Amino acid sequence: MIGCKSMKQTTQFFFALAGVFALIGCRHGVDTPAAAQVSGGKMPTRWDKDVSATSPLPEYPRPQMLRGKWLSLNGPWDYALSAQDASAPPAAYAGKILVPYPYESALSGVGKTTPSGHRLWYRRSFVVPSDWREQRVLLHFGAVNWDSMVSVNGRNMMAHKGGFDPFEIDITGAIRPGQNEIVVSAWNPVIANKPNAQVIGKQRLNPGGIFYTAATGIWQTVWLEPVAVAAHITRLKITPDLDAKMIRLNVEAVGAGVRAKVTLMDGATPLLISVGDVGKDLPLTLSSPHVWTPDDPHLYSLKISLTQGGKAVDTVYSYAALRKISLGKDTQGRQRIFLNNKFVFEVGALDQGYWPDGIYTAPTDAALKSDIEAAKGFGFNLLRKHAKVEPDRWYYWADRLGVLVWQDMPQAFGDLDEPTKKQWMTEWEREIASLYSHPSIVVWTTFNEGWGQHDTEAVVAATRVLDPTRLINNASGWTDKKCGDILDTHAYPGPWSEKPEATRAAVNGEFGGVTMSVDGHRWNNDVMGYGSVLGSGWLVTKRYQDLLKTAYQLKEDRGTSAVVYTQLTDVEQEINGLMTYDRAIVKPDAKIVAAANKGEFLALPPDPNPPLVPTSQGEGQEYRYTTDQPAGDWAGLAFDVSSWKTGKGVLGHNINDARTEWTTADIWARREVTLPTAIPAKLVILAVHDEDAEIYVNGVLAASVKGYSGDYAKLPMSDAARAALKPGKNVLAVHCHNTTGGQGIDVGIEAVK
Repeated sequence: MIGCKSMKQTTQFFFALAGVFALIGCRHGVDTPAAAQVSGGKMPTRWDKDVSATSPLPEYPRPQMLRGKWLSLNGPWDYALSAQDASAPPAAYAGKILVPYPYESALSGVGKTTPSGHRLWYRRSFVVPSDWREQRVLLHFGAVNWDSMVSVNGRNMMAHKGGFDPFEIDITGAIRPGQNEIVVSAWNPVIANKPNAQVIGKQRLNPGGIFYTAATGIWQTVWLEPVAVAAHITRLKITPDLDAKMIRLNVEAVGAGVRAKVTLMDGATPLLISVGDVGKDLPLTLSSPHVWTPDDPHLYSLKISLTQGGKAVDTVYSYAALRKISLGKDTQGRQRIFLNNKFVFEVGALDQGYWPDGIYTAPTDAALKSDIEAAKGFGFNLLRKHAKVEPDRWYYWADRLGVLVWQDMPQAFGDLDEPTKKQWMTEWEREIASLYSHPSIVVWTTFNEGWGQHDTEAVVAATRVLDPTRLINNASGWTDKKCGDILDTHAYPGPWSEKPEATRAAVNGEFGGVTMSVDGHRWNNDVMGYGSVLGSGWLVTKRYQDLLKTAYQLKEDRGTSAVVYTQLTDVEQEINGLMTYDRAIVKPDAKIVAAANKGEFLALPPDPNPPLVPTSQGEGQEYRYTTDQPAGDWAGLAFDVSSWKTGKGVLGHNINDARTEWTTADIWARREVTLPTAIPAKLVILAVHDEDAEIYVNGVLAASVKGYSGDYAKLPMSDAARAALKPGKNVLAVHCHNTTGGQGIDVGIEAVK
């Protein structure tokens, strides 16, 4: 832990660790804390035991602008609820809440339903360290969701709208010696599909399907830091310029007559010192630049001092990288996404950043880091940060560990009125400003699938002004408006993409969604995925490998520049992650997945638990079928099906995994299957059916079922059908009748364990 040292000591410590970037926080007078008591949670994670009851998430929250002194205000606060329009807290507080975990989360110690009709109040006291008294004191919030107010010692300091952006307040004039009191309130209405909708991303009051639990109130670190009275640095804007072999650093500051002095280091080796005006680009030229890539995420160290009258009045520490993201033509003249002036096929995962114990907030910094480490372990070089903005430390880990990031603007929904559009743009501008200097971010995505999409061409143009150095994806999936740098297709299971255009690269922004349920690691009993629910990690591995074979074919045949798999982890009822929601179980074979992501397709080992008669979950099984009602014993062994059509399951239309089109009301289908000498005594029929089905074994009715299933149902096999089975050749036959909507049929047999 960095102690509360002099600036000279802090400088020495920082540069000693510059090559490793081990940025850890400074806390005042905090003993080794006990673990937090997690209450009300549906699903813990392995990091819960490491959550401090008095000072959770103690790491310095802003690694790209590190100062030597700061004070975390994370920990237990008083909380209460009031009417949503109340301007003052209730007379009494209801209990304790552990900041910065949101109200709904188990880690907060509250874990209750979103109080959308109420305003949530927080209160705690703090003491400003004595050696700060001749300085200004800034109060920082990483993020508060959504409509917040802050007061210090009874003085109103700020009102803020926006659930994903950091903000700070100069509270110098409100603080006093000894104990001080801070009060924060937050109202999170979770409004969607109304003219005055807020920017909410995937939060919902009634979670289900692709929408999840809301996260109300403080959900990122709250902290104090001192700065000089005369002047201080307010922001660093770091822009890599690979072609010019330089890093452009713009130091923004307040104060009269100030200049910026910058030291650039590579590890512990000083490379250059440059002095210039604040508010202007200061070029840091490198004669032999070491570029940043996902395979070699090289970071340079920065020390920035603000001088006034020749004396340093403020010093911060940072880092930078030299990398370039752009469009370029391949040897066939197709528009591609280039990294450092070369085409790199980007293979990524959708990452929504939800946690079962902390909702929006990872339990610890190690947990936050672990998702990026897992993505790297799976062989991904890209993460699409979907419908959420993370704490600054997540992007620090992306910078340091080496992963490309496509950053979404969290969505609003519905037809937005003009005030809401204005608020949306305000939040988007803040998001870009706060994340601008992270080299890992290479794409801004303004809209997703038409959700709250508005004025797209104008929004893209404004984004280009805010950041001309990165690529812009005008709409990920569905509602492309022919602007920006990327033409993005969503396809499930896919993947698929359009071909590149003259001025835009083509990508597949979502595909896959291979679904597998793991008992004991489920959020609830609902099922959301894209395809049938597979029963084993072996099947998930095979399906994933098949999808990536298609992805690499798209890269060659259609000129696709990137693909994004859905998704890194399960999220609540969505069980299509490569890992379970608690990150405890990796579903597929990670080695085979990592190889596939790099275009290497290893031989799969034998299925360790093969079904007696496989379904079409892993590979389409061949059927003979007809849509004309057959005469005679059509399900029996001796029936002649030579005139029937041949097709692979699933047989159906507008249903997941359909390989053979079936659109009539009825279908009759048969499979010849070979059984071993030893047939298990107890068997079940596996059937995905839409709708009514009768299933036969060697002409004997084995099971019948009404309605439809979105998953492979396990149907008890009749005793008569079990008795009809024999070693060698058998016939599995089915009649399915459909009345409306999608339709499909596929069957197999499994032993009862």
